[in-house]
Amino acid sequence: MVELFKIGFLPFTLVDLIDIALVSYIIYKLYQLLRGTLAANIFMGLIIVLLLSFVAQAANFKTLSWMLKLVTDIWVIAFIVLFQPELRRLLVLLGRYPFFRKFAERSEKTSADIITEAAFELAQHQHGALMVIVKSVGLKGIVESGEILNAKISVGLLRSIFFPRSPLHDGAVVIKDDIIEAARCTLPLSNKTSYDGISLGMRHRAGLGMSEQADVISVIVSEETGGISVAENGILTRGLSKENLRNILSSTITGSKEKGIRNIFELFTKQK
Repeated sequence: MVELFKIGFLPFTLVDLIDIALVSYIIYKLYQLLRGTLAANIFMGLIIVLLLSFVAQAANFKTLSWMLKLVTDIWVIAFIVLFQPELRRLLVLLGRYPFFRKFAERSEKTSADIITEAAFELAQHQHGALMVIVKSVGLKGIVESGEILNAKISVGLLRSIFFPRSPLHDGAVVIKDDIIEAARCTLPLSNKTSYDGISLGMRHRAGLGMSEQADVISVIVSEETGGISVAENGILTRGLSKENLRNILSSTITGSKEKGIRNIFELFTKQK
């Protein structure tokens, strides 16, 4: 063990330095979390009691150490009781950190799952829908043509948007990653009025036209038949099952993320 210096006869090592730094950082973060609340004063009181206990033991004050030990023996229980709301808030904040979210995301629904579930729930009620999933470059002009939402994607929100009496149900929603950027967006129409001998409605022409002009995938729910179609690269695929739609969306969304990372890496290597 690397010895940095001595305090009296006690060696101070690199491990001791790291230990003190970690404890100091934790105490500082806890104080930041509690600052401005009544709990902050209680927290500082507990810290003072712990410091006094440490000093009393180091100085061999037996009576003072015994008195402070009575407090420190029950401080864990007191901490849980007194700081129950703050502890709950701390756990919520920890769950938002990317490092911890990697473990939680495995059990969460992906964007592909949510879009698939919403599409089939809408299809069951024969509520028409048009969802445009951005694969690479954003659609600023299209987004600005509608109502800006910037809301986290969910089945309930998509169903509410495309409910026939909703003021947002006409037009398309634009989805990027797990965010609904806008609703009631106007899309360019395809010049094709039929596909494989089947006449195209306005919703299908809009979804197909968008896929012809941008790197997107359009999910179209027919109001007349309840059928689900996907338009990508100017190609329309009709009559998709739930599993087929989920597989298409999963591969598309995953592929676009990998492509984005690859493009960033290529740009970085070129600059070097």
